[in-house]
Formats: sequence, C-alpha cells, structure tokens
Amino acid sequence: MSDRPRLLPLLGATRHGSRDAMTCLYRCGNACDHPVPNTSDNAYFGDVVGAEVSRRGVVRAGAVGALVLGFGGAAAGALAGAAPAAAAPAAAAPAAPVVPEGAGFGRPSGGVGSGALTFKPVPPNTLDTFVVPNGYDHAVVIRWGDPVVPGAPEFDLHGQTAAAQAKQFGYNNDFVGVLPLDGRGQRVLLVVNHEYTNEDLMFPGFTGQDALTVEQLRVAMAAHGMSVVELERVEGTGQWRPVTKGRRPYNRRITALATKFELTGPAAGSAALRTAADPKGRTVVGTLNNCAGGVTPWGTVLSGEENFNQYFVGGDGAPEADKPKLARYGITTTARYPSGSRKWERADERFDLAKHPNEANRHGWIVEIDPFDPESRPRKHTALGRFKHEGANVIVAASGHVVAYMGDDERFDYLYKFVSDKKFMKGNSWVARRHNLTLLESGTLYVAQLEQTSAGEIDGSGKLPADGAFNGRGRWIKLVSGNRSYVDGMTAADVLTFTRLAGDKVGATKMDRPEDVEPSLLTGKVYVALTNNTDRGKAGKPAADEANPRNLNKHGQVLELVEDRGDNSAETFAWSLPIVCGDPTDPSTYFAGYDKGAVSPISCPDNVAFDATGNLWISTDGNALGSNDGLFATAVEGPERGHLKQFLTVPVGAEACGPFITGDNRSVFVAVQHPGEISGASVEKPASNWPDGDYAKPGVVVTWRLDGGPVGS
Repeated sequence: MSDRPRLLPLLGATRHGSRDAMTCLYRCGNACDHPVPNTSDNAYFGDVVGAEVSRRGVVRAGAVGALVLGFGGAAAGALAGAAPAAAAPAAAAPAAPVVPEGAGFGRPSGGVGSGALTFKPVPPNTLDTFVVPNGYDHAVVIRWGDPVVPGAPEFDLHGQTAAAQAKQFGYNNDFVGVLPLDGRGQRVLLVVNHEYTNEDLMFPGFTGQDALTVEQLRVAMAAHGMSVVELERVEGTGQWRPVTKGRRPYNRRITALATKFELTGPAAGSAALRTAADPKGRTVVGTLNNCAGGVTPWGTVLSGEENFNQYFVGGDGAPEADKPKLARYGITTTARYPSGSRKWERADERFDLAKHPNEANRHGWIVEIDPFDPESRPRKHTALGRFKHEGANVIVAASGHVVAYMGDDERFDYLYKFVSDKKFMKGNSWVARRHNLTLLESGTLYVAQLEQTSAGEIDGSGKLPADGAFNGRGRWIKLVSGNRSYVDGMTAADVLTFTRLAGDKVGATKMDRPEDVEPSLLTGKVYVALTNNTDRGKAGKPAADEANPRNLNKHGQVLELVEDRGDNSAETFAWSLPIVCGDPTDPSTYFAGYDKGAVSPISCPDNVAFDATGNLWISTDGNALGSNDGLFATAVEGPERGHLKQFLTVPVGAEACGPFITGDNRSVFVAVQHPGEISGASVEKPASNWPDGDYAKPGVVVTWRLDGGPVGS
C-alpha cells in the first residue's frame, strides 16, 4: 500500500490562477492581467522543440529560532561549504569573521546521494500552522517588526513609523542565507530579502492605497530591502536565537527608502542610468522587490530585483522612443498604472517617470551585499543584465572563472548565465577577498536557446515521447562580453540595460516563468524551477512542447541542464525534465521514471536548493492542487532519483521561500512569506493568525531533527 499523502480540500480562498488575487496585486502588480511583455517574433520553445501531521508541527509557533549548524561540512545552496573570508578593513569596522578550519571554497565533499531521504512525508493539508515530519521540531527565528538594529523600538502595530521600520525586520521575507561568523559554530549571520509589502495586512483600518498617509508609504518603503541579523546558539541545545545584547556590529537594514547602492560594470554611468539627482549615473537610492538570491564562494550575498515595474507610474508621459523599452519591462505606457500601483510617487517623486524617465532603468539588477562589512555600500552589477531577476546562484568552473545562473520570471521570458572575466582566488587573505569582490563587475552574459529533439511527438497531454524522456540539446548565445556587444544595433550598455530586448533580437527561447536557477556544487548540473504558464496552448499562444509538455500548464516543472564536458563555462549543454509537477495520480506528471505511487503531490516549483549530499530541495509558490505550499526533497542521482517527498508545509495563504540547508545537513531554514494573504483579509479580520496567534506576520523558521541527526535522513 502506498504511503503517498492524499490531497485535502482547500480552505476557502479565491484564487487568481494558482495564487490568491491579493497576492497577485501586491506581489507583481497583477502581471497576468496585462499583456505578455514579450511580443517578439523569435521562436517560442514550442516552435523550436517540436513545431498523518506531526503534533510538534501544530503546536510550535512563536518560539525563538533554532538551528544546529556545524561548519566542518559543506554548506548548502550556493555556499556549499564556502565560509566567508574576512571582511575588508574599514574605519571602526567590527572584527573580521573567523573562517572555520577546512570549510573551504570548493565543491562539497562526500558522495552524491549519500544522504538518503528517510523522513515520512508530510501530507498535503490546509492547516493554519507550520507542519513538519514526526521526529522534527521547528521554531520561528525572527518575524516582521522584530528588532534588527540596536536601539530599534518595540514594534507598535498602531504606531508604525518609517524610522522605526528601518531598524526592524522587514516585511515578506524571501531569500534566506546563513553564513558562519566564527570557527566554533556559536555565531552566524542570517541574511534575508524583503520582497514586497501588503498594506491590507500591515495597517489597521486600511481602505486603499490612495488613503495611505505619506508616512505609511514611507513605512512600506522601509519594509522593503534586506536584513542582516547576528544569531547565537542556545547553550546545550540545537537552537539559535537573535543576539539581543552587546554591539551587534553586523546587524543592518537595507531599504528602498534611503540605502545608497553603487552601480558597477559596463553600463554604469551610461546615459540611460543618469538622472537629475544622479547626473553621473552611478549611485542609486534603494532596492525594489528583492526576491531570491544566493551566497557566493567569497561570502557575500546576491539578491535579485524582480517585479520592479509595479512601483513606477507616468510611463504614459515618457518620450515615445522610450515607450517600447518600458513596455517590454511591463511598465504601462498608455495610462497611469492601474490597481497595482504602489502610489510611492506621493512620497518620492522619483517613482513618477514623467518627471524622472530613467529611474526605472536603475532597478532590475542583481544586488551584492557584504554582510561582514556593515560600512560597505551595496552594489548593483550591470554586467549581469537587467530583467525581472528571481535571483542569481554562483559556481566556480573548473577553469576558475565564476559562473552565475539567472532566470527572468515572466511568462515566455528567458534563461541567462554570466561567466566572469577574472578567475576566483582561493584563500582567506585580504588580497583574495578584495579580488573576489570584483568578479561580477566584468564578464560575458549569455541567453539560452534550447534546440529541437522529439519533433511532432508532443500533444499537450504530458505523454512521454518515444525515447521515454523529455530531453534535448541547447546552446548559450553570447550577448555581451566586457564592453563588446554581440547584438546588432545595440551597444554593450544597451544590451545590459535592456537585456530583454537583446534576447529578443538573438532568438532566445521563450520559457515558462524561469524562476530560481541553482547549480549543484557536487555535480555541476543546473536546475531550473519553471513555475507554471496557464497561457500555454491558448489561442494565439504557443502549444505544448517537449520542455513544456502540457497545455494550460498550471503546475510547472523542473528543468535540468548538463553543461558539455562538465564545464559550467561551456557554450553548449544537454537538457531534460526530471520532474513534471502535479498530482502523481495524473498521467501527465513525471518524476524521473520513479514509481508515482510513492511520491508526494507538488505544484508550482519556485525556489531550489541543495543539501550537502546533493539532494534537491524545492519550495512552492501558488499550489494549484488546493493545499498549502511547502518544501519538498528528492535525490537527483541514483536509484532514488525522482522519489519526491514533502518535508513541510506553511500556514494558510503563505508561500514557502528560501530554502537554506546548513552545511552539516542538520537544519533547514525557510521563509514563510505572506501568511494569510487571502482576498478580504485584513488586520482586523485575518485569514491566518500565524505565528503569534493574533494577526499574520511573515517570518523565518528553522526546522531540525530532535535527535540531532541530519535532516531528511
């Protein structure tokens, strides 16, 4: 008899596609209600390719965070064993972090698939709580409004101010990174993105964006950005908690309100990035809609600016020559942006493009911050291109060059990678750190084109082709290298600032919302979360193809890329679909050929990460199967490849973000984003009371095994 969890009915939530309408409004400005920004006539992929719930899980909420973190093993995700080097000297800077002996910067050690996933899967559910497997526990590490910067006031729901929020943990946490701070395993730095705000659920008495005061708008701006928080281990336990005493020199808030960013790379200083407030085009105020990210081998954090378009109005007043560029990035050019407008132009006129036409061009980049140098200025790297970045994840190629993989989260947009000009310098010296901090400032940017394989065999039902797999070949098309453009009619600065247009010109493959893209540091293989695309197969839209084998695709799939010769800097690759998501009882699903009677249902893959033994962990956003979102894990090598199991679920209305698995495989961090975000909910009438039993608050949670063993096994 199969132990595969059965689907449970969803508590009443009005869905907009696979998300609630409230999430669509605040997350992306109702992007699906607007025309697809990509109107190019280059080939769509279809044309190219084939013409029981744990008691502990219910009762633990509101506790201070926990984690068991060892630094002798390889870290998960983009870090994968890479401990940060010491921070560069700065006036009044805190002491440099101690690099753990043997942590290293390379790929993690140990055999691929050596960590068997033996936990009993959590069943799909609609409980308003955080559910983990039997034998596990969890705790909230930090939540919206908790203090970050020393001197931060206690959170006051009815008396919020921008000044207070700029010292407190921001709203709607997404990316999570955990970096070791000492060699004894007693301190870490938690680095978190704050993607967007939901004023319906933030301000009592909310009646609409237009009724917000300027101060409330500024609160929202301060609730965006990032947080760096020092954590300490609770003596004698597997838990960690935020440090609350002493200097806490690393703690920091980065906001959309006032933080200054330095532009780097070939497009910095170009005409399209200059404004009246910044005539040199090199300093940007704020970061917007930060989604996923990654930890670099040199101990910095990358963050992707995603749906930045919804923050700007006045595109109708832009010069006619600029309107196609604005429209390609989803900025309305015929009338002021409708319901999705943040109304931030009322608090800061730079968000009105009629007055400041280039301001939008200064957002949509990959951001890099150095959590070990709180005096350092964050940077926006133009060499990695400008689009709706889900995030960026880095691997060091065999040649020593750094390779960053990125997805553009839009229907029918593209998959990218960047290869650095300079090589990664090993070691923890000041010289190596200074050198590595420049690696993302210059290099070659590519866009993916996937090539034909089983033409004529894909009928939109999800039926496998004759060769028994969804697979094919592909190549990376060079867009720009350093200051040299490879796109006719576009300068290097043009290509980097208007990267979507460059991808259109060279015939890049239109994909189904490529979100998180993560290389395995054990195998070098690359995994892409293709979340969904319900436009697939509609009239006038591309039909199913081998990489998107179902029409009206509402559940998504996971793409695997294998670079030729195992070289991540190669220009050609093979691709396959190891997972086609949905209810395993649906014949259109696929789990790498594994017995579907033993796997968990999954819908809408969003973020991906790896543990130290190479298992793939997948978080979901917008579960279209009628149950709460969650976190899943599967082997990607060996006989258990495709044996997908649900590890946890998040509360009602929430999305599971992050995730981050610590290097010793003993803890899993997850960001619970937008709990209770269901149409009609408010502070006074919450749809969720997670985590504290009153009104909903986004927060970061850590899960660990009660016996102290490795998670998953």
